[in-house]
Amino acid sequence: MDPQILDWINLNLKWIHLIVGIAWIGASFYFNWLEGNLERNKPGLPDGVSGDLWSVHGGGFYHVQKYEVAPEKLPSVLHWFKWEAYFTWITGMLLLLVVFYLNPSLSMIDPGVAELSPALAVIIGLGSLLVGWLVYDALCKSPLGDRPVVFFIVIFLFLTLAAWVLTQLLSPRAAFLHVGAMIGTIMAANVFFGIMPSQRAMVDALENGKEPDGKIGKLGFQRSLHNNYFTLPVLFIMISGHYPMTFGAEYNWLILAAIALIGIFVRHFFNLKNRGKIYRWMLPAAAVLMALLAYLTYPKKPDVSLMTSEVGFETIAPIVAQRCATCHAQNPSDPAFAQPPKGVSLETRAQIEGQADAIYAQTVLTHAMPLGNLTAMTDEERDLLNNWYLGLKK
Repeated sequence: MDPQILDWINLNLKWIHLIVGIAWIGASFYFNWLEGNLERNKPGLPDGVSGDLWSVHGGGFYHVQKYEVAPEKLPSVLHWFKWEAYFTWITGMLLLLVVFYLNPSLSMIDPGVAELSPALAVIIGLGSLLVGWLVYDALCKSPLGDRPVVFFIVIFLFLTLAAWVLTQLLSPRAAFLHVGAMIGTIMAANVFFGIMPSQRAMVDALENGKEPDGKIGKLGFQRSLHNNYFTLPVLFIMISGHYPMTFGAEYNWLILAAIALIGIFVRHFFNLKNRGKIYRWMLPAAAVLMALLAYLTYPKKPDVSLMTSEVGFETIAPIVAQRCATCHAQNPSDPAFAQPPKGVSLETRAQIEGQADAIYAQTVLTHAMPLGNLTAMTDEERDLLNNWYLGLKK
């Protein structure tokens, strides 16, 4: 496919993905806020109502009630929340197709990580989504599903293990995005297989004049709460491709796990706050943990005195031309690109020296570039770029 057309398809899919994703996450956050802020067991509540609340927004007042199980009679208009989740997953899968599966050799395979065929890389990617859902669903239906703390520990360790496995098989960026896709698939499947069936069962019971089973509703709430905690890790993974110091680091899977855990910690603060339990130390603690993670993963400052040799521009220019400028040029020779990624061209001395910090970070510190090491940059060439950069900074 023409790369220019592919870029426009990518742009539109990503835009739609963000729009419907914001709608889904917004609804999740709102209803969890609603659940936590209900005034319960107060005098004057109608029969069957477990709690209510008043709020003001946009110049108007709102009064919301929640029933312990269900109203006696089904209202004529009932709003459902499902298509936000479905379209987020559908557009996410289409993005995986456009970004990764149409050209797995470029985007999914890194010979320095594992020698895979394109077909096998795609199978691993898709297979991870299926395995993630099956394991999660089985854990929910097991006795662990009734033990929230133990369940959280087990599912977190499973997803961390999945992140480690994927980083041993796929290119770092593809591994990160597939962990996010795995969690996103769990979330969407929760809506389709867990939340919606429970809601339909309760509605069907009302329509047939039967008493709805409150246990079914609680099962739907369990999956909804899990989705609520998954949101911040998924959001981080969505933006992680812009930060090679995460996916391109040596222990990238561990960094992913740490940032996900901090995100869950932040989400837990707000969920507790919604229930009137405010622990003011939690958000500063999350900030300190992020700062500590940045410190622990910060590369050691290079010692210019330890340079093995002086390397001039004339030495590294052919390396950049052969390994980098196939993509980073005004007219890329790589057919996958119609224009230089992020508008960065590396064709002249001024351009290369102007991007010296980025070249050093992407090729020496993290090995995030070349993408999938498709142009086969060697360790010796990275050493030469390292010495050139150190000499430039003397």
